[in-house]
This record gives sequence, structure tokens and C-alpha cells, in this order.
Amino acid sequence: MIDQRILDFIGEHHVLTVACASKEGDLWCANAFYVFDEQEEGFIITSEEKTHHAQLFLENPEVTGSVVLETEEIGKIRGLQFTGTVRRCDGGLFDRCRLKYLRRFPYAVFKGGDVWLITLDRAKYTDNRLGFGKKLLWERDTQSSQA
Repeated sequence: MIDQRILDFIGEHHVLTVACASKEGDLWCANAFYVFDEQEEGFIITSEEKTHHAQLFLENPEVTGSVVLETEEIGKIRGLQFTGTVRRCDGGLFDRCRLKYLRRFPYAVFKGGDVWLITLDRAKYTDNRLGFGKKLLWERDTQSSQA
């Protein structure tokens, strides 16, 4: 189970950066609005298959990314770094994820595009409010820990 402090941080934000790579090493990153699905332990995003990053998702589903609070105050720095696996949603997963996404971003109904799920494998949350450089670590199938 993901630490509630990490889930709270994720819930306070709505834009992530996701980095991806082809099998040959072509690197790319993209920003996307997201909704977090606690059941799947992953981020739901939308993007058309024709985009460069979506093409890379299809070639190599391993991704990494971040969600960050923008601040200049060192004592308030917070951010999440993650690794995961991305897949295009279909069938019942598509319906459930699309509905969840549209509840948060109703205007997305006009955009269309594919629905993608980034299932987390590992996350590191930094929260300087808990102490300078305080980190909470989470890995799939393990307990959360503090570093």
C-alpha cells in the first residue's frame, strides 16, 4: 500500500512529466494531466497514439517520471519521482479509467485521444517539511519505507 502522505501529494497536483525511450535509446519526455487510480496504483493520462511519446510507449513500455511542487523555499520542497510500466487501456479498464479521468477533467470529453495507465513499480517522495531531504520510498509488492 502506498503511504498516505504520497497519495495526498499526488492528489494535490494534476500534471506529471513522463520520460520514455525507444529500444535504440531515442529519449523523450512529455507533460500530461493525470488522475491517480489507487486500485491500479498508477497514473491515468490521455494522449493520441500518433504523438512521439505514445509511439515510444508502444515500443518500450518502461517509463520514469515526476510530479513536483514548484517552490523556491527549500523548506517547502516536495516532489515525487517514479518508475513504471505504461499501457494503453482497452475494454473495461478503458471505460473505468476514462470515466475517472473525465470526472476530474470534464473538458477532456472534447479532446478524445487514447487513455493510458502508468502502473507504478517504484516511487520516491521527497518532503522537506518532514526534515531536510526526507524521503519516503515505495516499491510494488513491498512495504513503504523511510530514508
